[in-house]
Amino acid sequence: MDWSSTILLLFIFIVSYIILTFLMVLKERVTLPPGPMPLPFIGNLLQIDTKDIGCALMKLKDQYGPIYSLYLGPKPGIVICGYRAVKEALIDQHEQFGDRGDYPVFMNFIGGHDLCFNNGEKQKDLRRFALLTLKNFGMGKRSVEERILEESRFLVKELKNTKGAPVDPSQYLARSVSNVICSIVFGSRFDYTDKRLLAITASINNNFMVMSSTWGTLYNMYPNIMEYLPGPHNKMKTYFNMIFDILTESIQYHEDTLDLANPRDYIDCFLMKMREEKDNPDTAFYKKSLSNTCQNLLFGGTETVSTNLRFGLLVLMKHPDVAEKMQKEIDQVIGRDRLPSIADRSKLPYTEAAIYEIMRFCDVLPVSLPRCTAKDTTFRGYFIPKGTYVTPLLASVHADPDFYAEIGKFDPGKFLTEKGTFKKNDAHLPFGAGKRICLGESLGRMELFLYFTVLLQNFTFKPLVPIGEIDISPRGSGLGNVPPTYKCRIIPR
Repeated sequence: MDWSSTILLLFIFIVSYIILTFLMVLKERVTLPPGPMPLPFIGNLLQIDTKDIGCALMKLKDQYGPIYSLYLGPKPGIVICGYRAVKEALIDQHEQFGDRGDYPVFMNFIGGHDLCFNNGEKQKDLRRFALLTLKNFGMGKRSVEERILEESRFLVKELKNTKGAPVDPSQYLARSVSNVICSIVFGSRFDYTDKRLLAITASINNNFMVMSSTWGTLYNMYPNIMEYLPGPHNKMKTYFNMIFDILTESIQYHEDTLDLANPRDYIDCFLMKMREEKDNPDTAFYKKSLSNTCQNLLFGGTETVSTNLRFGLLVLMKHPDVAEKMQKEIDQVIGRDRLPSIADRSKLPYTEAAIYEIMRFCDVLPVSLPRCTAKDTTFRGYFIPKGTYVTPLLASVHADPDFYAEIGKFDPGKFLTEKGTFKKNDAHLPFGAGKRICLGESLGRMELFLYFTVLLQNFTFKPLVPIGEIDISPRGSGLGNVPPTYKCRIIPR
């Protein structure tokens, strides 16, 4: 057979494969909601801005409605938009929409065995254990409040040492917030210059940046191809391993010094659970699940809150009138002689409303971590097969015109009554919803209230440019909305 015949056969094979693939796509789409027509192999890549996945999905919502089909790569999926549709799926039909969908930017490096990106009974066991253990160590109680306030004291001291010079607050905030979850996982906080804390915060921030970039979006869509292409996504494994190395050393130390009658932290409690279930062949508690679960806790407990803080401070510099009203209320209720407490929350309605509006407006996690259908189901008249990739678009919840007026405007009044008291809004889901809601939600909300209140009680944040020139547009949007890098003057009050 000559080369021309070989090339012809190869061409026929490729064309036939493309046609068969396209026919399979058409068959899959018959029962799914309407959506943009995907192409073989690349799916709907041409309809998506990989630099701003949240905005791209919002535009498709305007075209196709609150539920539409989308191929993020070669696999079929659906996107669910607006508060009512998201609630219907994640809360009302949580059993059908309760599984976690593939998320290669985590799964390919953690490899399962964890409480966030796994499915099945083992994942449920790990989540129940984590919730109970965090509760026992004070999540939502006074002991965690004390940990946060302790860290806020160290943070205030560090920021005062800047003496009003232009600084980027990002690392200060990340180290302080990370120390809260570190104290729960490892049993003690780290000095801000400790190499372990610096490695944890650097690793998490670097991975968050990659995951929220075009590289992270493409890696999730085409992991098998991206593995062989150069780019910053290739550094994610190195960043994950920086934390795994710290965990390996710490777990060994905890094993050597474990006191069964006096557990010090999350690692001790997990080791005790491992001993309790050592004869159970189906146990969810073993070394790998311990290190992977700790990796989940450190990532979730560091990046979301610290990103909200640095984004929120930038927004408050853009809206100094809001910051001034918060400071006035804080001065009247708390004064300058003591730190705030969670008990003050009900007495600070404007401050609470402003923090809720920061979370809504900044929308740090615009696209919820993916779900997939755990069984065949019908949703709003469409048949959704088991295993279908599901994307709850949280950005659409926080911009739902049925629940918010002037969605593009930053205004704490969205969470205030006419009498000036705080009012909740059901369409406020910065931590997700349903059975897979972020297990650190109560801790995160507590941190955001205490940190913002302490910071505004002690400092005024001054931009280096005129207010009109402050750019609050995210510099990346994938897993999260990444705030632009900025410097400011932190002036003691």
